[in-house]
Amino acid sequence: MLSVLRNRTYRHLFTAQVIALVGTGLATVALGLLAYDIAGSDAGSVLGTALAIKMVAYVAIAPAIGAVADRLPRRALMVGADLTRATVALMLPFVDQVWQVYVLIFLLQSASAAFTPTFQAVIPDVLPAERDYTQALSLSRLAYDLESLFSPALAAALLSLITYNWLFLGTVAGFLASAALVVSAILPKPHATTETPGGSGYARATAGSRLFFATPQLRALLALNLAVAAASAMVTVNSVVYVREQLGRGAADVSLALGAYGGGSMLVALLLPRVLDRVSDRTVMLRGALLLTLVFATLGALTAVGSGGWRWPALLLTWAAFGAACSMVLTPTGRLIRRAAPPEERASAFAAQFSLSHGCWLLTYPLAGWLGAAAGLQSAVVALGVIALTGGLLAMWLWPPNEPALAEHEHTGLQDDHPHLADAVRVQGGWRHSHSYLTDGLHAHQ
Repeated sequence: MLSVLRNRTYRHLFTAQVIALVGTGLATVALGLLAYDIAGSDAGSVLGTALAIKMVAYVAIAPAIGAVADRLPRRALMVGADLTRATVALMLPFVDQVWQVYVLIFLLQSASAAFTPTFQAVIPDVLPAERDYTQALSLSRLAYDLESLFSPALAAALLSLITYNWLFLGTVAGFLASAALVVSAILPKPHATTETPGGSGYARATAGSRLFFATPQLRALLALNLAVAAASAMVTVNSVVYVREQLGRGAADVSLALGAYGGGSMLVALLLPRVLDRVSDRTVMLRGALLLTLVFATLGALTAVGSGGWRWPALLLTWAAFGAACSMVLTPTGRLIRRAAPPEERASAFAAQFSLSHGCWLLTYPLAGWLGAAAGLQSAVVALGVIALTGGLLAMWLWPPNEPALAEHEHTGLQDDHPHLADAVRVQGGWRHSHSYLTDGLHAHQ
């Protein structure tokens, strides 16, 4: 898996991603302490609102960035996003009003909504070989999981020496280092856009979403995003409730439960590159979604049991299974988008995935918290389990099982220098070539 790091450009970009993730993790810890200083007992409400603002920024900003990503230098876009994030993080220690926190969080997450989809769209061009790209996706999944374990531990160690305000400086340093690494990377030139002149801003902003709704595999991915969001919301929102209230364990055990989730995800991410050499993306992702349903059923049984010392290890195994199943769905996602979207539309497609997946979390996060508090954990488990099952079954129905890997077809009416015809052969009346199945403006009837 580490062989892809021999590619200098990818190595710099991956390192930038890891450093920025650690910086973001430090900011998350510091933000919680800042909210407590400002709001006291209402800190939970402040953080909940900040999380909702984060999701709104992701859902709203990513499509707008996707509309212009192919018209801006990708290096400049990512560096600008990093510098914006560094500036916002530098301002956070000086706020003393809740509304100031909300404004800065919106700016910070808007910059992240610009950086992440652009980064994701660059990697397929840096690593065009499918095996290399699969390994890069697994490394990226590992980076996210390791950050969730490493950043809190690093923050705890630093807080024994400094006050939490200094953690924001660690965030600033992380974003500045990320920007420097992006500057040092030699990025491939973006593919020319296939959009016809005069397209409206709205059309450009919604191009990725329209591609998702028009393509069978990507419609299935929307359903899979919903299933994953149901599981991750249960873990993220209710881990503390299960550990502290249901099991009566200490605060440190909350970190162990979240670590079990990350451990399950990392194990699958390590195994998937070899598995995907032999098994299709569809098989892996759909089995992961259906596994989520089984894990929810297990969690429902565990929640119904009133007592027993075995419930703690059972919860750890359940959380690890959640992590493994989510990783089965999430890790191959980039491969699916790369195959379904033409190169010139990848930026819009990745932006749409970023926005639409976070839209699912915007639904499931409040549901997990509000329903759990109002009606009890069992009701939250049932509701989110039904959502996961619905998403999995819908994905099975939407994703054709025997879709051909390559579709041979002809284009008529395109200009000879159109970028989509780069590998096409001239035939009577048009151009003929073959590529992965696409359903977009050029292939509505492929």
